[in-house]
This record gives sequence, C-alpha cells and structure tokens, in this order.
Amino acid sequence: MNRFIVISASIAIFLSILFFHLLDSNYWLKWRASLVPSPKLAVDLIVKNGVIFTSDPSFPFADSMAIRDGRILRVGNYSSLQDLSGYGTKELNLEGKIVVPGFIDSHVHLIFAGLQMARVQLQGVNQKDEVVRRVKEAALKAKRGSWILGGGWNNELWGGELPVASWIDDVTSDNPVWLTRMDGHMGLANSVALKLAGVTNLSKDPNGGTIMRTSDGEPIGLLIDAAMELILARIPEVSVDERREAMLRASSFALTRGVTAVVDFGRYFPGAPVEHSWQDFSDVYQWADSSGMMIIRVCLFFPMETWSRLYDVIRKAGHALSNWIYFGGVKAFADGSLGSNSALFHEPYFDDPHNSGLQVVESESLFNMTMASDKSGLQVAIHAIGDRANDLILDMYESVASTNGKRDRRFRIEHAQHLAPGTADRFGQQGIIASVQPDHLLVDADAAIRKLGVDRAQKGSYLFQSLLLSNALLALGSDWPVTSIYPLQAIRTAMKRIPSGWENAWIPSECLSLNDAVIAHTISAAQACFLENEIGSLSTGKLADFVILSTDSWDEFATEGSASVEATYVGGMQAYP
Repeated sequence: MNRFIVISASIAIFLSILFFHLLDSNYWLKWRASLVPSPKLAVDLIVKNGVIFTSDPSFPFADSMAIRDGRILRVGNYSSLQDLSGYGTKELNLEGKIVVPGFIDSHVHLIFAGLQMARVQLQGVNQKDEVVRRVKEAALKAKRGSWILGGGWNNELWGGELPVASWIDDVTSDNPVWLTRMDGHMGLANSVALKLAGVTNLSKDPNGGTIMRTSDGEPIGLLIDAAMELILARIPEVSVDERREAMLRASSFALTRGVTAVVDFGRYFPGAPVEHSWQDFSDVYQWADSSGMMIIRVCLFFPMETWSRLYDVIRKAGHALSNWIYFGGVKAFADGSLGSNSALFHEPYFDDPHNSGLQVVESESLFNMTMASDKSGLQVAIHAIGDRANDLILDMYESVASTNGKRDRRFRIEHAQHLAPGTADRFGQQGIIASVQPDHLLVDADAAIRKLGVDRAQKGSYLFQSLLLSNALLALGSDWPVTSIYPLQAIRTAMKRIPSGWENAWIPSECLSLNDAVIAHTISAAQACFLENEIGSLSTGKLADFVILSTDSWDEFATEGSASVEATYVGGMQAYP
C-alpha cells in the first residue's frame, strides 16, 4: 500500500513538472531547437571543385575549402569537408578554375592613388602634344586661380626629353599647375605656380633636393625630391571628404585586380608634410573602420620622424585596430629615383658625369631615427634605389641590429632596384626583406642602360632571383600610382622581364618561376609585414581572402593575357564583381 502511494505521488510530480514546462514556451522552443544541430557546427561556405593554390608549402594544392565566420576552417578534398556542411551552408562550384590567396600589394600609396584617379592622367602618354592637350582640357574646366593637379608622366616614353614650364604656360595662364612624374620624385610646375611659391633664380636648392635651371640659372619648372616642398606647401589641403572618396575609389579598383590587402605608405613623399599620414589615419581610416566602410585590408606605415607617436599608439591599442587595419611601422628615404637622376650610386650617371644622385636624409639623422624606432620595437622600412643607397642602408641596419640586440625585426628595403656586386647576398645574410616592384623594370630598362651604361645596368638591376637565392624574403608590390596596381601583370613581368619593344628578357637569369612570383605576392608579402598568421595563404585559421581566376590551367596562368580576375572574396564574402 505504501509503495503504491509513493509510486503514484512520483508520477504525479513528474507529470506536473512536465506540464509546467510544456506551458513554458521558451522551454518548448529550447527543447525543439536542441533536436537541430547547432548552426556553429555547419560552415557558411564550401568552395569546391577547383585548383586551389594555398601558398602553404606543407599543403600547396587542394580542390576544396570550408569557411566559417570569415575564416578558413578546413582545406582538403571535397569529401573531407562533408561533415561540416549543414543547414545554411552554401556551396561554390569553381568548375575546375584556379583559386589563389588574395593578393597583397607590398607597397602602395592608397589615398594618393585614389586622388590621382580623379586628376589629370598622364600615365602612358608618349607625346609632348598629348601632355599639353590633357592639361589644356583640364584648364578649360577649372575655375580661374584654382590648382590643376595630376601626374604619372614618364619622359622616357617620348624619347627622354624632360618637360619644362614653357610647354604648358600658354594654356594655363590663369591657373597654377603641379604635375608629378610617375615615380613621385620629380614634378613639373608652370610659371604661375613657380611665382606663387616664390621660386626664382635667387632660390637655393634645399638639402636633399634640386631646382632644375637653365644655364643662366632660371628655374625651368622641374623640382626634384625635397625641392618639391616649395610647391607642395602652396597647394591647398585636400578636404576630408575628397580623401575618403579617394580611399574608397582606390579600394574598389584594387578589388577588381584581386588585391585584398595593401601595405600603405601614405601620402608621404620627399617634400610632403609628415602630418598627412596621421591625418589620413584619423580622418579616413578610423572613420571607415568605425562606419563599416573598409573593403580591403591595410597595413599602415608612417613617416619615421613620427616614430614615437606610432609607438604610443601601438602601446595603447596593439598592432591591429581591427581585422581591416593593422599598424606596420615607419618609413624613411635614403635617395630619390633613377628617372629623376636622384637615385644614389657609387659611380656617376653615365649621361650626367658630374652627378651620382641625392642622399635625401643626412646619414646621422637617419641612423638616429632608425636606432630609436628599432629600439622601441617598430618595423623599419627605408626607400633605397641606387646601389650606394642600398649599401648605406644595409650597413646601417647591421649596426642597429648589433647595438639593439637580437630579435625578429624584419627590416625592409623598399625597391632595392640597383645593387652592387655582392649586395644581393647581404640581404639574405642579414635577413633583410626586399620589397620590389616588377613593373618598374618595364619602364626602367631602356633608361637604366642609358643612365648607367650597359655593364652596370645588366649586372645590378632588379636582381629578383639573386635575392631569392640569397635566402632573402622577396615581397612584390606596385608602388601605385607609380605603376598600376595589377598583381597578375607584376607576376608575369617577374617571370618574363620583357620590356615594351624588346624581344628577349632583360637579364634572363633573374626571371622568377610562377610559384615563386605568386608566393612573393601572397604569403611572403604577409610575412614582410608580420601578418602571416592572418592573411597570405589559404590554410586553416586564416582570413578567407581569395581570388578566382578565369583559367583552369596552372600553365596558362603564366601566359600573357590568358588569365584574369573573375571574382575576389574578402572574409569569405564576394567583394568583386
């Protein structure tokens, strides 16, 4: 009898509890949801049936990958990913096409490139008359007294003659004009601009710069490196809205070329205010990040003169503002450019025997800034084009590393275009990153032979393969807007090295393989700015940035014109088209 009472009471209690929970809608929904696998167990996207080049040497090729929350969860064959598919999982059938990691451009000036896209475009112009026509067209549309800005001209394309103010004075009598050369180390001002800036025959050349003159001492309109500040200081500051639009314009264009991340050296050139980079960081990049407007990833470098400011920012915020914005390090200039005869060489220019180039920053000042920057833990990148400039920076890096002690510092030399015998080996021995721009050689080949002589040009120019053989890390970029941002072309240039009008390669022994060139534009480029744990390869845990190419053949990928960017994905989401 007692047992019956106990059993009956137990059943009544169980039923009352069950009935209570059934009345509780939240409990009922939770119970029903428990019957469905958690969404977190299923991936967002499975990319399948392709030729996926991972840039990961431990697993170079795969046919499929699974993506969740913007990162790669697994890479392998399609069958190995089936357990990750579930409710809400989408599949992208590549139909055999090639996929590569999102390209990283190791050297751009992003906002400046976006600004140039809306100004007078002189890239590729090969006749004086066309330069004048485009400037005249801009002048007809401009308000009286407003500045006409633009650039990208390359005098090598019309035979080497340098432009002068008199070319454009007649069509710009009401407006000041400033047109930068493609390399950013020389600019052309018209007479109105020279007068506004107070540049006369009495003006002295500033340290690290040159005002080009006639034999009588009259300025001809060309200013080199630090002398450009005389004009730049007179140009009205670009508005915040213009700079924001420029960044978005440039970022959208980069995506069309398969670029998902850039190393941005800002609007920092010889003669430009160092504050520009910081203004762009606060006015443009922080705004875009907080507003959800970033569409490519950026790694920012700042003028070396401001190293302590960057150190304070990183100390407080860390090396990443978000998955979109990373703090790289600091940059300085050792010399100018080959095209403006301001790259610093051991020997004089063949076509200018009294000139060996310019050292843009005095040695002691550069050394002290580099020492302080490195001691604070910042990555250092220095522009060096001529052979003497490269040796000077390598010597300085060696001294700084010896003094400050051993650490993973990853010193960079930007450009490393012309090297003395034995210098390429020093990059590997010292662990220096060579940040190079293959497409520069397409416009430099003829100029280098004329300016340096055949022997020097042939032995020391764009030594990509020699740098790799020295075990140096090679990172590819464009220096946009100096040359257009176009990794597929840069990869082909690094492989072929055939300038326009040439039948054969310039220094064939320095051609790269396809694998080496792609790696230099992906994982090596990521390693060159300490981002290899985030981007640069299609492996587990990395951000899912990738590019689908129009070809299904790895061999055709290397053939001129046979492959193009079909789609660009950033964080597993289609960003282009």
